[in-house]
Amino acid sequence: MKYYYNPPWIIKKAFQGFNWNTKNNKVLLTFDDGPIPETTGSILKLLEHYNVKSVFFCVGNNIQKNPGLAKEILSCGHEIGNHTFNHRTILGLNKKEMIGEIVSCNNTALELLDYKIRHFRPPHGRFSLKLNKVLKKEGLSNVMWSLLTFDYKNNLNIVKFALKNYIRPDSIIVLHDSLKSRDIISDSIKATIDEVLKNEYEFGVPSECLK
Repeated sequence: MKYYYNPPWIIKKAFQGFNWNTKNNKVLLTFDDGPIPETTGSILKLLEHYNVKSVFFCVGNNIQKNPGLAKEILSCGHEIGNHTFNHRTILGLNKKEMIGEIVSCNNTALELLDYKIRHFRPPHGRFSLKLNKVLKKEGLSNVMWSLLTFDYKNNLNIVKFALKNYIRPDSIIVLHDSLKSRDIISDSIKATIDEVLKNEYEFGVPSECLK
């Protein structure tokens, strides 16, 4: 069961070039799929209240639809990562399609936000062996995770179970800025912060956690 939440060490060892844990023994909170009007604003308010900085792995299409929200993410001191343009699973794409998804998201951020993206996360966490070369060419690092909360199942008890049993001082935690987690996202963030504090861990800023 553990490996549903935290990928096994053999996978991490096989893909050492990916970011599975933070580099500075601090917890990094990340959000996938946004920005969207239904959740992004409330997430940003909570993060500001608790003074936590995060990486938002945004879908390029959502940046295009909601540039104001994307700009707000940046103005609040967070980073934006590449989550492809259309949230397409990398495994189902040929190399040309993969490059198109990644480059289109980068270009959208550059054109609409004047922002150069530095990090990438594949939708659904699925990647192919071709991905490394593409990311290297585009100057992107691949950021995976060491704690998947399953918040997209919209069940706070599952999130709390994941946090209680699998959080570590160097965890990269995944939550979702999406409709699937809308009903529990605020409580999920609070539960994450409570668990970090209870364990006497510390949140880090993206630039230090992923350096």
